[in-house]
Amino acid sequence: MATTSIAAERDTETWAPALPWLAGAFVYLVVMLVGNSLLNDSDSYWHIVVGQWILAHGFPHTDPFSFTFAGKPWIAKEWLSQLLYFGAFRLGGWPAVVALAAGAIAAAFGLLTRFLQDRLALLQTVAFVAVAFILVTPHAIARPHVLALPLLVAWVGGLLRAADRGKAPSLALLALMVVWANLHAGFSLGILMAGAIGLDAIVSADAAARRQVAFVWIRFGVLALVAGCVTPYGPQSLLVTGQVLSLGPALSIIGEWKPADFSHLAGFEMALLLGGGFALYRGVVLPPVRILILLGLLHMALSAERNGELLGLLAPLLLAAPLARQFAQLRSPDQTAHRVPLGVVAGLAVALVAATAGLMSFSAYQPNARITPAGAVAALKAAKVGRVFNDYDLGGYLVFAGVPTFIDGRTELFGGDFTARAYRAATLADLNDFVALLDEYKIDATLLEPSVPAVALLDRLPGWKRLYADETAVVHMRLPLRGTVQ
Repeated sequence: MATTSIAAERDTETWAPALPWLAGAFVYLVVMLVGNSLLNDSDSYWHIVVGQWILAHGFPHTDPFSFTFAGKPWIAKEWLSQLLYFGAFRLGGWPAVVALAAGAIAAAFGLLTRFLQDRLALLQTVAFVAVAFILVTPHAIARPHVLALPLLVAWVGGLLRAADRGKAPSLALLALMVVWANLHAGFSLGILMAGAIGLDAIVSADAAARRQVAFVWIRFGVLALVAGCVTPYGPQSLLVTGQVLSLGPALSIIGEWKPADFSHLAGFEMALLLGGGFALYRGVVLPPVRILILLGLLHMALSAERNGELLGLLAPLLLAAPLARQFAQLRSPDQTAHRVPLGVVAGLAVALVAATAGLMSFSAYQPNARITPAGAVAALKAAKVGRVFNDYDLGGYLVFAGVPTFIDGRTELFGGDFTARAYRAATLADLNDFVALLDEYKIDATLLEPSVPAVALLDRLPGWKRLYADETAVVHMRLPLRGTVQ
């Protein structure tokens, strides 16, 4: 019996270091299998176009894509992601875009697994990774935030490793911050997390060493702030997050910014219930600052669906060391002496390349038809209309098709008041303003989803006619005034 147990432990020690690679490969294959789900958001369209625009013209400082805000200040805050997505699209079309996003997601989970297995046993590591996957997948779409997920995990994992070991954070992490600041605006959260984890380290330090620990972490926080400003736009990129969060009530109009919905049982609620039940049953005790950080992440996830991924990826990292200290049976055996053979990594890479080629051959990766009004836009171009009032979710394809937009996914440009007004007008929450808006902006045609209330009104509104309709969009065109020469 003892011999069998020892042999099992040796087998585990042999393959356990490969777990992060296996987890990453598994996540990659799963995401590739459902790859079209990564193309369900219209913003993917305009991000690719921005990358193309940067290559052709340089970094934009004013809006080049809408007619409502043309020439107004706007920056491509996620320029590096946009260049990567455009490069992938140019090389391999939508399949390459899916593979790029899937690779980033897989890397994030591989890193998460690596950090967790330093502290937790196999079963607990796998459980945390599985819950994280459930929370991340609803917002797994081919947009810049996905490419930044590995940096998010590496940054927070690196900071927590330093705090848990009572050491100064590695200055090499600052290089991650520079890259992150050019990939996605979420780097501002990374700076906040550095401050929060630094506070945890200071509070947890011995009284005699607290001043020195505070100096080390404050210095690192200042350097992280400086690193976040190393972008083509300097500190401007830091301000964008505030512009988005200041949209006010307009945020509730945008699907990903809506609060979590508990009207039916879903993965998020199940994770909360299971996590709360485990904490109550086992009597989990956490340091005060980590409790505050977890509550902050929970608040973010409850207030906006898109923030579920932050809770899913960061909560396990925050919990791992305290759980390992409190419960010996959850603790990971020492695996630092084991390395993954290069042949195993190479073989896994070859297998993934072959699987990718096969999936690209047999899967038709294309953006969702719901956000791709190709027929409607062709009708608009054939009619040679000028200004188009469009649905928010259809703006991305208009940018992709080279048609100036009324509104699109760049909410920091359009602002809360304009976004809310466009929504109220299209939904006929303010019928008079809808008609006034069409005149104010000299709208020649409308491009709306069939279910939008304004579609039925335009069918009956004098001076307008239905030009085109399909399951994705309906086009109405303003009729010329009598006596007007065409």
